Amino acid sequence: MSSQVRLRLLPSSRCLFDDPIQVKVAGLKSRQVVTMRARSTDDRGMVFSSLGTYRADGNGEIDVDKDPSLSGSYIGVEPMGLLWSMKPDILHKTFQKTNSLNPHVVRFSVHEEEGEGRMLAEATNERLLIGDGVSRIPVKEGNIRGVLFTPPGAGPFPAVLDLYTFGGGLSEKRASLLASRGFVVLTVALYGHDDMPKNIKEVHLDYFEESIEFLKRQNKVGSKGVGMISLSKSGDLALSVASYLPGVEATVWINGCSANTALPLYYKKSQILPALMFDVSRMIPSESGAYNIKYVTNDPLLEENKATLIPIEKAKGRFLFVVSEDDLNWDSKTYTEEMVERLKHHGKDNFESMCYPRAGHYLEPPYGPYCPSSFHSLAGKPVLWGGEPRSHAAAEVHLWKKIQEFFRANVSCDVTETRAYITVF
Repeated sequence: MSSQVRLRLLPSSRCLFDDPIQVKVAGLKSRQVVTMRARSTDDRGMVFSSLGTYRADGNGEIDVDKDPSLSGSYIGVEPMGLLWSMKPDILHKTFQKTNSLNPHVVRFSVHEEEGEGRMLAEATNERLLIGDGVSRIPVKEGNIRGVLFTPPGAGPFPAVLDLYTFGGGLSEKRASLLASRGFVVLTVALYGHDDMPKNIKEVHLDYFEESIEFLKRQNKVGSKGVGMISLSKSGDLALSVASYLPGVEATVWINGCSANTALPLYYKKSQILPALMFDVSRMIPSESGAYNIKYVTNDPLLEENKATLIPIEKAKGRFLFVVSEDDLNWDSKTYTEEMVERLKHHGKDNFESMCYPRAGHYLEPPYGPYCPSSFHSLAGKPVLWGGEPRSHAAAEVHLWKKIQEFFRANVSCDVTETRAYITVF
């Protein structure tokens, strides 16, 4: 390692997962070309890595905020490109950081571009999933199984229920980061966690009703109702909760379906919605070995499937519909257009809709590795999620800020009425 070359991470080598950093190199030769690498390991021990080739300026310095990657995992000027362009060593693996106590530790290093690529400098970035002072309390009360995150300070804070539920188990990342930004957040599991069954054949709204009441009872919660955030299958669960149950002021729906999918929905021991099912014969193989399943889900607007549509026109709260145009999991754009038309038909303007043209299915908190494909529990095979990495990463940054603004505006003791509008990013 060269004692003259210095690799700095600004403003600090320790930050929250959703904070940007500035990567700078100094002490190189004038116009020297070097390779910079980033490497990390997820909660399963899967290795993710990226690299970029950069040319120093006349002073022997590189600033990734301003200087382009000439080749490697991404090309061009992308301040956080080394993070979102990281790829797994094994194909079709998604980056898993589900436990908020485990930080995302990224090792950055600078190497000579020629020959063996001798390392010149290195630095470690510790990206925390939970902010200083945020409390993390596992919840096992009644039927609820999850984790409650509460910000430091007296509050009161708006409350959010995180339905990152399908696929089994419990995911804490999004909930802990929202709590770090000033929300009381309860993330709940639906199955495959603690003493819950490994699989389920039906879903009961009573579980979410119990979760909402638990969340509203928390000392630092200042909102009259709660917000909900969802993604994929949990999107239709969130729509049903908002439509059938009281106390939901704002719902973030990300790339979901307008109908109840996969499992029948029950309330007070009676079925209220049948399940919209799938035709796996419509799966399309790709050269990578992953399948395109965009049109596997049956059409909810066909007469024989209309009973599965969720009556969102009954909802009292506001909706934020988020659509990735290149979603290959299903046709979330068409589902959104149908919901918007239905709400307008009923004289409703309690929604906003955002569209990201080149983003894929899994829109998550920003700066994690982009995932083009991974195993799908229902399909039983690896599937394509869609999206172009650079556009997808930009969408995550934009959306994360929008989600927080949406909840702050609509989950409060004094909810401000706003008109419906559609934004294209």
